[in-house]
Amino acid sequence: MKKSQLLLGKKTSYKLDKPDQKTLQAVLNPHVDVDYVASFTCPEFTSICPITGQPDFAELVINYVPGKSILESKSLKLYLVSYRNHGAFHEDCTIQIAKDIVKTIKPKWLRIAGYWAPRGGIPIDVFFQTGEMPNGVYVD
Repeated sequence: MKKSQLLLGKKTSYKLDKPDQKTLQAVLNPHVDVDYVASFTCPEFTSICPITGQPDFAELVINYVPGKSILESKSLKLYLVSYRNHGAFHEDCTIQIAKDIVKTIKPKWLRIAGYWAPRGGIPIDVFFQTGEMPNGVYVD
């Protein structure tokens, strides 16, 4: 990816209308010679309930083993913020985020955990992963 296309170091412009996978950016993996786990913890994820319009809150934990590309973190932040006014169920948000990341960077393995804050006393946790984790890597 060309330097001029990267989001890092530029003024941040937020799109709050709907999530778009094209917001996510891949950059070359500087260590394709080894398998390792990259982990993002996103404690302030928000979306809205598609029925009531009330806000929903989650902590997302995204772990992946990169292939040729890694996920540019500012693009992930902007992508996740775009869910702020998006009406979707917890399961839909969590799985769509995973699918969009996989489409963008084509990791060797990915796991996402969505820990959704309780509504009516019931938290909903959503987990998804692509296949088996490669041997020899560690996830805390």
